[in-house]
This record gives sequence, C-alpha cells and structure tokens, in this order.
Amino acid sequence: MTSFLFVTDVHGSLFYFNEILKIVEIERPDTIVFLGDMFYHGPRNPLPEDYNPMEVCKKLKELKQKVIIVKGNCDAEVDEMIADKKFSNSFSFKRNGKKIFCTHGHKINAEKPIENYDLVLHGHSHIYSVKDVGNTTYINLSSVSLPKNNSVRCYAFLCNNLLQVKNLNGNIIFQINL
Repeated sequence: MTSFLFVTDVHGSLFYFNEILKIVEIERPDTIVFLGDMFYHGPRNPLPEDYNPMEVCKKLKELKQKVIIVKGNCDAEVDEMIADKKFSNSFSFKRNGKKIFCTHGHKINAEKPIENYDLVLHGHSHIYSVKDVGNTTYINLSSVSLPKNNSVRCYAFLCNNLLQVKNLNGNIIFQINL
C-alpha cells in the first residue's frame, strides 16, 4: 500500500526544505505531496529562513520518491518551468474506502467546503487546525516555513490506514484512522 508524506507552504525556504528531506529519510514515503506555495514567499509574507527557491527546486528534482505538487496561490507558471513539472490543481485518492482530497486551501477549506470527501488536507492560512464539517475532516497543515499565530510546523504521514500529523521533531500531534 502506497505511503504518502504531505507538506505545505515551503515558500522557498532551503532550511525547511532540508528539514523535510530529513523527514523523508525517516518516514520513507512512496509519494510526497506538496500542497502548494513551493518557491515564492508571497507579498504578504516575510522572507523565510534561508530563502533560496532555486536551490529548493534543485533538491526537489533530486527526490527519488514520486512527487506531486498541488498549485497554491503563490505558485505561477514560472515555478512549473523551473521545476520541470506540471503542478496539479488538486490531488485525490481513496484509502480503505475513504475519499481523500488534497488542495492548497485558498479555494477549498473548512470555511469553503467541498462535498463527497471524507478527508481534506490543505494549507494556505499557515495556521494548523483540524475541523469537522458535516462528514468531512479538514486538516490544515500550517506552513513548514512560515507558520502564523504560534502555529506548529508540521507534516502529515499516511501509512496503511493511519494518517498522523507530526511536528518537525516527529512527535504526533493528531492522528486519524481511515
């Protein structure tokens, strides 16, 4: 069964991309899903630590795992060009009969819900949260590089039928069985 690592809002931080690479070595996912805002920091955000989008892109290309990039509001056509990769508007799949939807979060989130999914993973606001809306659980994974409101830097790892949200030290902060 395919394992997935979910990360969002890198915003060109080489420091935090290197932290993700350490997590990849520990978790060993089959597929890495980036939930948008890969390279550009955006006009409303400060420069993230060790801002170096071209080096992030170089290291992204070196990943041996399958990589899926969902387009965020700060991602542009030029980002796809330097990454040599088409960004998706969303990514969805099933696990144990549950329908999972991955998006950046600027168009679909707990306040702008989508129907017919059991779980929605997203970022965008840079604020970690877990919210149930109807029969759907929305998990906002904050931002790995620029969390807001004292939010935790985190990622999610799905292995078998267990999705765990962990801080960058690997401590579980939330989990859900699918």
